[in-house]
Amino acid sequence: MRTNLAYSIRSTRFDEHYAPSDDTRATTNFANLARGEERQENLRAAFAMIDSRFNALAHWDNPDADRYSVDLDIVTAELRIGNEGTANAFPLIEILKPTILDRKSGRRIRGIAGNNFSSYVRDYDFSILLPQHGKGRTVPANFGDLHGNLFKRFVTSAAYAEHFAKPPVIALSVSSNRTYHRTTTAHPVLGVEYRQDEHSSTDRYFAKMGLQARFFMPQNGTAPLAFYFTGDLLNDYSNLELIGTISTMETFQRIYRPEIYNANSPAGTIYRPSLTHRDHSFTRIAYDREERGRLAIEQGRFAEANLITPYRSILEEWSAPHAA
Repeated sequence: MRTNLAYSIRSTRFDEHYAPSDDTRATTNFANLARGEERQENLRAAFAMIDSRFNALAHWDNPDADRYSVDLDIVTAELRIGNEGTANAFPLIEILKPTILDRKSGRRIRGIAGNNFSSYVRDYDFSILLPQHGKGRTVPANFGDLHGNLFKRFVTSAAYAEHFAKPPVIALSVSSNRTYHRTTTAHPVLGVEYRQDEHSSTDRYFAKMGLQARFFMPQNGTAPLAFYFTGDLLNDYSNLELIGTISTMETFQRIYRPEIYNANSPAGTIYRPSLTHRDHSFTRIAYDREERGRLAIEQGRFAEANLITPYRSILEEWSAPHAA
């Protein structure tokens, strides 16, 4: 009999009073904002940026640019293996769920699950497993298979279906070691599409999660965002749903990668993102990249000690037919 893997979901409001729980990845975008003496000021500034960007993109029938605001919830997917109780559930994945408030009509509109993507197992893969394999161009056999299968099982789980009506969309920064070429494809919300010269390691890793990648630069943006999704990104979601994702994740990227997303001039026809680009502006929200690198290793070790090592044989047995 095969081991059963079950998911449960818990939700936490992400607002100016948010404080990360003990099992939240410290390098997660929303957790970074909620640290330090100026945590509430950081959070208020970020939410104001999200609302401002949302209203700028949803400009129709919105003359004062204040019709909409965005509420965010942090959704944690916890994994239970076999007969393990909820006390031993592992916080496998965290994503964001936006809810859009239309102040004119009073409606609350569901946004797209996903946005930010946080995973301890991904930390393990990239910060522990990959360095142990060596720093060459090769990766370990079946690299990313377990993580991808765990994610796909989550998206098709009863817990996901109970909380979300549509598949997730994850929006991340473009890769700083790839070249992107502007195309003639344009979408009224997503903006102009870019295509890259070759897949990045993140693209290949997310492909094992069942997600394909497209790259769009929204109107008045400075760089394309990488969108990871299943199905038809341009037609499966409404304009307001897409704007919720763009405004949230572009705000995070402006804070964490200002060289790319807060540059003083937009991406050209041929675009090579660079984290050493000097012609950019900083937000007032501080961020320590070096600390993020150190914490990623700690988080990888947490996954190794609490999930990978104690359940290795069970997970490998479960994952093998899924990968095949």
